[in-house]
Amino acid sequence: MDSVRWAFRCRSWTPSRADWLFAARCIQREEKERIEQFMFAKDAKSAMAGRLLLRRFVCEKIGVPWSEIRLERSPRGKPYLAAPIKVISNSGHDPPVWSFNLSHQGDFTVLAAEWGLQVGVDLMKTTMPGSSSVPEFFRIMSRQFTAYEWSAIHSAGSEGQQLTAFYRHWALKESFIKAIGTGLGFNLQRLEFHLSSEALTQDRVLRQTRMYLDEEEESDWTFEESLLDADHHVAVALGPANLPESATLRPLSPPTAFTQLTFCDLIASASPLTQEDVASWDCFKTKAEAPQRQPDTSVGLSC
Repeated sequence: MDSVRWAFRCRSWTPSRADWLFAARCIQREEKERIEQFMFAKDAKSAMAGRLLLRRFVCEKIGVPWSEIRLERSPRGKPYLAAPIKVISNSGHDPPVWSFNLSHQGDFTVLAAEWGLQVGVDLMKTTMPGSSSVPEFFRIMSRQFTAYEWSAIHSAGSEGQQLTAFYRHWALKESFIKAIGTGLGFNLQRLEFHLSSEALTQDRVLRQTRMYLDEEEESDWTFEESLLDADHHVAVALGPANLPESATLRPLSPPTAFTQLTFCDLIASASPLTQEDVASWDCFKTKAEAPQRQPDTSVGLSC
C-alpha cells in the first residue's frame, strides 16, 4: 500500500508508569528531553505519540530497524529521516520515496504518509472560541480567507456550523502549507478552496475539494477530507514531488481512511534505545492535571 493514515487518541490514553518509561526509552534522547519541556501532560502525550507514530511508520513501512532510525528536524521544525541511511524496498526495484507529516490537536495525534507525493496533514477540533464571540473571532481572522471562502463559511448555517466550516477551510490551508514546508510567512489569501457540497462523514474520505493558488486552479494537488469523530476534522494535501529519475511513477492510490491505533500498536515494533530514566516518569506525573492523576498500581506494560 502506498498510503498510510494513522490516528492515535491521546486524550483517552492514561499511561502507566511502565508504559511511559518504556515509551521514553524507545525515542531519541533529544526528543525525550524536548517532551519533558512541555508544561502540560496533554502536550507531552501528543508529542510522545507523534514520535512513536513516526518511528513505527519508518520501521514497518520503509523497512529500517527501529534501533537504526535517526529522525532530525528541519530549520522549520519539520521531522525528516536523516541520511545517509540504507532503505530497503520490498519490491526489489526502486527504493521507496516516502513523504510523511504529523499533526496533533484536540484529542488526537495523526500521521499521513504517501509514496511519491508531497504530503501535509492538519487536524482541527471544532471548539467555541474561548475569549470572544464567534463574530468577533471571525473578525480577528478575517485576513486569513478570501471573500469567496468567507461567503461559504457564513452561509453554513448556525454559529456551530459556521465554526465547523471555518476549521475545515483552515485545516485545508494548513495541510498545503505543511506539504510545501513554507511556514508562517505564506499569505493564506493566495489560497482559495472550493469545497465539495457533500457532507463530511466518519465512514468515507472526500476528494472533491479544489484549490486555487493566485486565482489559478492547481489540478496537480489533491485534498482528502474526513472526520475522526464528530468534532475532529482532518485534511491531507497531496502534491507533486521531486522523484529520482529511476523512480517509477504510480497512479494516486484510492482514498485511505484513518486507522485508529492503540498504544500497543504504537510500540509493537519498538525496541529501547536508552537506559530507563525514572525521572522521566516523575516529570510527566507532575504535569498531569489533578482530576487525571491516579495511583500507579501497574507492575508491567498495559499491553
